[in-house]
Amino acid sequence: MSRPLQESPKALSRRAFLKMTGLSATGLVLGSMLPVSLPAWAHTSENHSKDLNLFVSIEHNGQVNIICHRSEMGQGIRTSIPQIVADELCVNWEDVNVVQGLANEAYGSQNTDGSRSIRNFYTKMREMGAMARTMLEQAAADQWQVPLDEVFAKDSFVVHKASGKRISFGSLADAAAKVTAPAVDSLTYKSKKDFKYIGKPMQIIDLPDIVTGNTVFGQDIKLEGMLYASIERNPVVGSKVEGFDKTAATKVKGVVDVYQMPTQPSPVLFNPMNGVAVIANNTWAALQGRKALNITWGASEHSSHNSEQYLTELNKRIVNKGKSIRARGDAYQAIEKAAKTHSATYTMPYLVHAPMEPPAATAVFKDGHCEIWACTQTPQSTQQNVAGALGIEKDKVKINVTLLGGAFGRKSKPDFSIEAALLAKHTGKPVKVVWSREDDIKQGYYHAISSQHFIAGMNDKNQVESWVQRTAFPSISWTFNGSADEPSDGELSLGFGDVPFAVSNLSCETHKAPAHLRIGWVRSVSNIQHAFAQGSFVDELAVAANIPAHDMWQQLLGEDRKVDPTKEGFKYGNYGEPLDNFPIDTKRLKHVLNDVVSKSGANKATAEGEAWGISAHRSFVSYVAVATKVRVKNGKVEVLEMHSSIDAGTIVNPDRVRSQQEGSMIFGLSLALMGEITVKDGAVQQSNYSDYQVLRMPQSPKIVSYIVESDEIPGGVGEPGTPPVAASLANAIYRASGKRIRDLPVNKHFTV
Repeated sequence: MSRPLQESPKALSRRAFLKMTGLSATGLVLGSMLPVSLPAWAHTSENHSKDLNLFVSIEHNGQVNIICHRSEMGQGIRTSIPQIVADELCVNWEDVNVVQGLANEAYGSQNTDGSRSIRNFYTKMREMGAMARTMLEQAAADQWQVPLDEVFAKDSFVVHKASGKRISFGSLADAAAKVTAPAVDSLTYKSKKDFKYIGKPMQIIDLPDIVTGNTVFGQDIKLEGMLYASIERNPVVGSKVEGFDKTAATKVKGVVDVYQMPTQPSPVLFNPMNGVAVIANNTWAALQGRKALNITWGASEHSSHNSEQYLTELNKRIVNKGKSIRARGDAYQAIEKAAKTHSATYTMPYLVHAPMEPPAATAVFKDGHCEIWACTQTPQSTQQNVAGALGIEKDKVKINVTLLGGAFGRKSKPDFSIEAALLAKHTGKPVKVVWSREDDIKQGYYHAISSQHFIAGMNDKNQVESWVQRTAFPSISWTFNGSADEPSDGELSLGFGDVPFAVSNLSCETHKAPAHLRIGWVRSVSNIQHAFAQGSFVDELAVAANIPAHDMWQQLLGEDRKVDPTKEGFKYGNYGEPLDNFPIDTKRLKHVLNDVVSKSGANKATAEGEAWGISAHRSFVSYVAVATKVRVKNGKVEVLEMHSSIDAGTIVNPDRVRSQQEGSMIFGLSLALMGEITVKDGAVQQSNYSDYQVLRMPQSPKIVSYIVESDEIPGGVGEPGTPPVAASLANAIYRASGKRIRDLPVNKHFTV
């Protein structure tokens, strides 16, 4: 396991806990030191020099409160985090009460993105559970005046081995709170065979409320005296308001104010866009008043951006040699000497997140303090950015995290919360900012448009000896640095510079690509385009070599080994994880590929017009392979089956892992079949699900997911299932129809 984050955790004061969570008085309050600074109010006289973090408390009635400091968007993290703690704590699941953590740096990272909640906090949460259990056991041992090793915790009680006597956790809470917290290196942990919750499929805690409609999402917040705001934002990045008809808007019944949002400088960051807000006493009035604004927009340096023309320019650029970021041998010389060469260019359009629930935030500003209710993935970033926009200290901003109706990375950008905060300060009343579906699609953050070019050289035995790959796409870095015009090392670490193939000669290259839209993280980020191109090209090489695609994958991956891209000059990020703990392991990648092929039957014959396609990819330190079966008839593609196999190391809740795999495949299939944002004169042309289509039930195939049993450190789950989907689909279509799709989406070539 990875090294613990702390060495000497101590108990945090009950008062500090209550202030952080809003819970009632508790008995045992347990804290843990993380490498962050605790707010001034959380320090105690006993521990004023220690950085503490709080996750567990126990009520006198036996209720165990477990903090979930991550955001719930359907992935089940409000269940999985408590599962880990509860297992080591030996508490009955029925006694667990999950408390949503507010924004606070004391929790460590709360950014629920990058598929890292479990892989970053699995060890930490086990420590928290084991520590609380040990303190309860010690309290019972002291009461019975027996050695610690003569007692054990089980099902919310501490039991005396010899006599069978037992005391409930609630009865021990006060005494346990006075026990000195044990050092981390003294803790004992359950063995895998003794796990009661970890590794077991458990129903998510929010399910009863979800099915009965008792949940609270960002759009559900309602406060007394609340106003509603709808904002007309600039259609082109950088364009400014030159004029608008305030009088016409205020004539709409229910409109109480019209406010021009502060003009935002470059870079775009997480700032709100330029625009005009219509504030009303109901949503309908705000929307109607907005329609009457008749805004005149100024020109922008991005006003001439045209996505079709831009992609054509990228395609012309990508066939030329680029900037090398990783090299092995002499790929170009080897290609010149090759018995056979093959090349291809792959493109992907702009994409948008399109979660079912568009962004929404409600704010109150009073006496120099601001309170926000938002469907945010990043409460700490929201707190920081709201404080900056209001010109106040961040500890004067309270962020309440609601449930998220989908997110996919969109809600990790806090611009919508900043809008609500600014309008609450302006009006002096609670204000909810409601984004419409059209707002979300036309003025969101986008996955980058991209072009990739591949060249391979084979010997006379159809073995690949040289591999050249190039990529060009506008970087997310531009969002934070207006001069950035090429992919960052972090983006290139997502399925490009970490190519795991055992070819003798390799060249990974990039080209510049200036940005013209707000570029942001979309589920699996740059892995989307890199896995599509790489997985498609492997299939093309298999066709050129006249061998099964599975065999070409095996050849390229080579012998079982750990790959280290840094030894060939690449500044590899590895998703923020050390390569020693999370190596690029070709054995694991081959295993998921073998697993999905054998279990799906992708290696078996199919009916005429039907075929399987396969692909595999490592992302977020997990391994996924996908097999897709399609039927192509009369110019229409019908997806019949999709199977995936994932090796994500140790699994906490297999039910949620399967759900995430299913959701990832649907998300990836939706993008591959129909996902496309086009831009004309700098403005996004799509506006709703009518013209930015998402997968419908009749289009959704039979979906099967497999989980590889593993004792490895937990990897990511939320995103790794998406990258291999597009290539597996395109490969299946080729084998069913003979038409190779290199330019997504599929509906540009077939009816879907």
